[in-house]
Amino acid sequence: MKKSSFFKSLPFKLLVGVVIGILAGLALNVNDGTGLTNAILNIIVTLKYVLGQIISFCVPLIIIGFIAPSITKMGNNASRLLLLAVCIAYVSSVGAALFSTAAGYALIPHLSIVTDVDGLKELPEMVFELSIPQIMPVMSALVFSIMIGLAAAWNKAKLITGVLEEFQKIVLSIVSRILIPILPLFIGFTFCSLAYEGSITKQLPVFLKVIIIVMIGHYIWMALLYTIAGVYSGKNPLEVVKHYGPAYLTAVGTMSSAATLGVALQCAGKAKPLRKDMVQFGIPLFANIHLCGSVLTEVFFCMTISQILYGKLPSIPTMLLFCILLGVFAIGAPGVPGGTVMASLGLITGVLLFDDAGTALMLTIFALQDSFGTACNVTGDGALTLILTGYAERHKIPEKSDEMRNIEF
Repeated sequence: MKKSSFFKSLPFKLLVGVVIGILAGLALNVNDGTGLTNAILNIIVTLKYVLGQIISFCVPLIIIGFIAPSITKMGNNASRLLLLAVCIAYVSSVGAALFSTAAGYALIPHLSIVTDVDGLKELPEMVFELSIPQIMPVMSALVFSIMIGLAAAWNKAKLITGVLEEFQKIVLSIVSRILIPILPLFIGFTFCSLAYEGSITKQLPVFLKVIIIVMIGHYIWMALLYTIAGVYSGKNPLEVVKHYGPAYLTAVGTMSSAATLGVALQCAGKAKPLRKDMVQFGIPLFANIHLCGSVLTEVFFCMTISQILYGKLPSIPTMLLFCILLGVFAIGAPGVPGGTVMASLGLITGVLLFDDAGTALMLTIFALQDSFGTACNVTGDGALTLILTGYAERHKIPEKSDEMRNIEF
């Protein structure tokens, strides 16, 4: 195996992208109004959009390429493993929501939060708009993968199984040769845009207290998930967590569980306690149905905004109903930036009775914290995959791994 230095690794490239992006954005902010600044911003906005379109286009391919063949490898065990995965994802999301609710009732009344988020600069228009539509929506790809995988397993369709396994190899090449190399650039352009707009210097301090509380909540919830997973599986959860650094950083930069999927697969694939077939089955699935960090964030922010705008916290029965329904919406929400809050806007207006001002403020501050919520989602997927591994071993489900190809960091 060839050894690569840290300076050529993905984590280093991601950090460089973040730092350079922030510094460039702040410099453009200072020199705002010049022709050169506007030209550079036009290029940055355009490239960021195009790279985002490429990443978005790859997401359904990754879902189909990993979930469908993974289900066929499960054979007769596919149905119960899928049911287990959905159940533990729902329990984790609802548990995170209830945990956030309890923290909200305990902490929010004692906080003094300023809500002025005005004064942000606007990014210029793109030079051109190169739209690259997905072959199908993310949820359609997820349902398609599940149905095709289950049907192929039930019918023992060797031809379709072989085609799916070949398609998985093709998707792995797309991830390693296209998706991962462009991620540092995409992250750099994203942070440059945020720094220029003033989000980093103006918006973040406004809700700093709330964001810090929510981040602490993320780490507490991740620790709880990995502790439960370790106890259930009988394996050391730290052997899984220690490989998740690149996935965490990528999630912070992309704000998307789906866009982080390629890196998450690599990280989980390096964790010895995780069975490779469970990684290929669980990680792509959980990237779309397990959004515990986003749910935790949304609940706490909704309670905070209710206190700010309406002078009181929602009642306990209202919050319980909101949390239970939010868990369902989280399973159906796309793993893209803001996917959870966009999917659950009906709950925010229908259950919590937020008006236009409350909805707008919710979208604003959720966007500020979305990156860390996404990182919690992605890292938590490793714990749920460890639970799947423990279940498979307890019930003596044979491992049918297709030797996942390593993608060099």
